[in-house]
Amino acid sequence: MSNKYVLIMILFIVWMVFFDTNSYLIHRELDKEIDGLEDNTEFYQKQIDHDKSFIQKMDNSDEMEKFAREKYYLKRENEDIFIIEHEDSIQKNKSNE
Repeated sequence: MSNKYVLIMILFIVWMVFFDTNSYLIHRELDKEIDGLEDNTEFYQKQIDHDKSFIQKMDNSDEMEKFAREKYYLKRENEDIFIIEHEDSIQKNKSNE
């Protein structure tokens, strides 16, 4: 009689660990997915904070003009722009090609 009970208990444990919809393996996989999503949440929250500070910085017209000149090479009328590259950036560009 005790063998029957032990066998049934072993089958039950195997079923719960591997085959059931709430199995240990599925829980482990879902926990990993949750950890990954929490990492993404932290990353995107940092990006949001960075973007908020950037937007606040752009409220200043001088900062906006500086950003437009540096990033998009915008200029005023009757103004010439000279772009000077450092040797380091030239060497990096050559190594990337």
